[in-house]
Amino acid sequence: MAALVTSREVEYAVRDVLTERGYELSIARNHGETGADIVAKKGDDVILVEAIAFKSSPPARAKDFYESFFRAVSRIAPTKALCAIALPARFGMGLHQRARAIGIAWKRIGTAFPELKIWLVDTENGSINQTSWNSWYD
Repeated sequence: MAALVTSREVEYAVRDVLTERGYELSIARNHGETGADIVAKKGDDVILVEAIAFKSSPPARAKDFYESFFRAVSRIAPTKALCAIALPARFGMGLHQRARAIGIAWKRIGTAFPELKIWLVDTENGSINQTSWNSWYD
């Protein structure tokens, strides 16, 4: 079984990396509060981050992924910020398959929202593999 990772673990790994890169970060939200999990600012650059967990249930993982997608894109229009969905690195093993299952719609989403990114977060070593949405589409 894959190691489970909480959204808080993902969020704090991202916070550490962004802080090291000189970003000013919003305070951590409490459970149930709305808004981006992280708002990071450095000069004119703004990054809005949605962090999600790696749960034991595949349907729950899919639900979290799609909900985070809608939360992320709902924040794009008024801000012109980069919007990142931060997921545990393990998600990367299934993203090509997910993109293929969705088909051309996946690519059209990436074209419509070029500021939408997928960040694979390794919570053990504190690294982030920052990818574009369409890099997962074959």
